[in-house]
Amino acid sequence: MRQRRRFHQDHKEPYILLSPMIDLIFLLLVTFIAGTMYMENVHTMPVRLPAAAHSVRTSGTPFMVTLTRDGKLFLNDREISQEALVQAAAWKSAENTSFSVVIRADKDVSYDRVMSLLDALKGAGVTRFGLASGEKP
Repeated sequence: MRQRRRFHQDHKEPYILLSPMIDLIFLLLVTFIAGTMYMENVHTMPVRLPAAAHSVRTSGTPFMVTLTRDGKLFLNDREISQEALVQAAAWKSAENTSFSVVIRADKDVSYDRVMSLLDALKGAGVTRFGLASGEKP
């Protein structure tokens, strides 16, 4: 029987190139950071907010109530009745003691309408409120 000779080649150990992998991870990280920066001030309901020079910007409020010029109420971007809004606020405030509501009212909405909304929410147990404002030029 004839045996074949096998030529032994020097096989290099496989390795992973880390530089392209790190570049890809940083690219994804920058993409997600840039994407979340634009998510903060996205409001679908067009409202002309009154301007304030000394307002403070807050983030992380999931209960954003919008009151339009024609008197419609919106919770985040969904139209809602005042009774349903008060019920939802009562449920959330009972669930979370640091619950807060931010009200975005058009600058042409009467003060009386905003106060009646605040009073209804206060009656539902909400104790922390914020009023949204635009920036003064």
